[in-house]
Amino acid sequence: MEFISNIDSQLFLFLNGFHADWLDPIMIAITQMWAWLPIYLFLIYLVVKQYGKHCWMIFLAIGFVVLCSDQLSSHVCKPVFQRLRPCYNIDLQDLIYLPKGKAGGHYGFVSSHAANTFAIGTFLTAALRKNTKWIGWLLFVWAFFSSYSRIYIGYHYPGDILCGAVLGILIGLIIWKLYQLLIKRIGQKELK
Repeated sequence: MEFISNIDSQLFLFLNGFHADWLDPIMIAITQMWAWLPIYLFLIYLVVKQYGKHCWMIFLAIGFVVLCSDQLSSHVCKPVFQRLRPCYNIDLQDLIYLPKGKAGGHYGFVSSHAANTFAIGTFLTAALRKNTKWIGWLLFVWAFFSSYSRIYIGYHYPGDILCGAVLGILIGLIIWKLYQLLIKRIGQKELK
């Protein structure tokens, strides 16, 4: 386990070391959820366009996706694993670039940003791919850059991001399958 932790720390230092003054405000903005407002509005448009008057069910499901991914990452994984964020690791403090200062919470495994963005991305890719074949590319690029920004600002190890992404993808897939089962059952009841 220590071997994996050392690789994760070395990879973190390598990736966190790629910084530039001109890039700091961009990465700080990318790490904020409000910076992605144009993508959110575009996604709302696509959902409404594809699902019409039934779009509320997709929005309700997305709320459930975020609730599950955020609660599991923040209130289950972080307290259970108690892995310090790199910015609180005493061995790394002098080596880390922190353009935004230290993170609020001390624990970072798994990344909630990664879990949430990959969960939403997975669910919406499944929900929108019928009419918008390229949507997965947009959503996973968004999730990747949002997650990478957390390494850039010194808040997460790559392992935190990777495991958060895997958790998010699983949540997105599970809730999509549950959504499909629910819609099928509702449809069958309406036919009776």
